[in-house]
Amino acid sequence: MTTEVSLSLPTAVDTRELGRRIARVVRPGDVVVLTGALGAGKTVLAQGIGAGLGVTSGVISPTFVLARVHREGRLPLVHVDAYRLGGFAELDDLDLDSDLADSVTVVEWGEGLAERLAGEYLHVLLDRGGHDEVRTAVLRAVGAGWTERLRRINR
Repeated sequence: MTTEVSLSLPTAVDTRELGRRIARVVRPGDVVVLTGALGAGKTVLAQGIGAGLGVTSGVISPTFVLARVHREGRLPLVHVDAYRLGGFAELDDLDLDSDLADSVTVVEWGEGLAERLAGEYLHVLLDRGGHDEVRTAVLRAVGAGWTERLRRINR
């Protein structure tokens, strides 16, 4: 079962707030896949999720380390950047399995790879519009568990 919602995000503050709203409904074992062009707001959204979970160490892009684990929040946050990964085998080599069941895993550039980490997941496509810089987020809930929670995010 797949359900979609499209939201307008005029500012980075709005993008961060969407992350906080997502954080309110996540559970241990959840996977959130972030997709969008460079500068679309993936890391800003991940920062909002981290803030909503109570991460105090600061969420920054894990581009060069591939994955960062933040354990100080309500739930541990595993923040992954899959941009430089060549396929699912390389994502699997990160040994995320040890953290998946107890954490929220947010994967930037994860489309086509990270969906295999969980049977249900939230996919967020971020698109930065033309000259006005307004972003659009298309949230796609995959699985019945995310379908209900997507309604709560959209309120």
